[in-house]
Amino acid sequence: MTVRPDADSSFACLSILALDDDADFLEYIRSVLVELGHEARTVQTPEELEEQCRIRLPDIVLLDIKMGEHTGERVLERVRVQWPNLCVIVVTGYPTLDSMRETFKRDVFDYLAKPFSIEELSHVLGQAAQAFGLGQRPQDRLRLELGRQIRLARTDRGWTLRDLSGASSVSVSQLSAVERGTHLPSLESLLAIATALDKAPSAWLSGAGF
Repeated sequence: MTVRPDADSSFACLSILALDDDADFLEYIRSVLVELGHEARTVQTPEELEEQCRIRLPDIVLLDIKMGEHTGERVLERVRVQWPNLCVIVVTGYPTLDSMRETFKRDVFDYLAKPFSIEELSHVLGQAAQAFGLGQRPQDRLRLELGRQIRLARTDRGWTLRDLSGASSVSVSQLSAVERGTHLPSLESLLAIATALDKAPSAWLSGAGF
């Protein structure tokens, strides 16, 4: 099988944990995820899901909502108590409008109805990666977070890019690229920008996880 990810899946490898009571589906979804370039773990019981999350928390959980004796809704409740920020995508072969509404009330990212296409799966994973900042390299995360923090600090002061450029001696074009997250400033430029905005660059670095 050769899988070609769509344009929305241009992100790094994701760690994905799938819970389903259907062994054939788990074998299929594992092979698809691996072909898409992701790390895939599969489990058939809620207990195994929780154990695997404790061993190493995944980026995304694919959760079957209808599993015989186990209810996905109950599993989701337990997941939310223990890992409230974990990205969960619900998968089911029995979609109804009412169940979708109820599921979204429980704070899941999205809902996939079986049978779904590889393109649909790839698209949803791409959207989740963007929304949760998943699968990013450390330098990508740093670049995006610095840009966000600098933009917030500048707008809080009511400054334009030209105002910040005048105060920091960093060009408008460079500042624009930094704020968009397409350019990582040099240490000298970062210090100049932080000084102009009366901010500590260490706080910005900490916000990016460094």
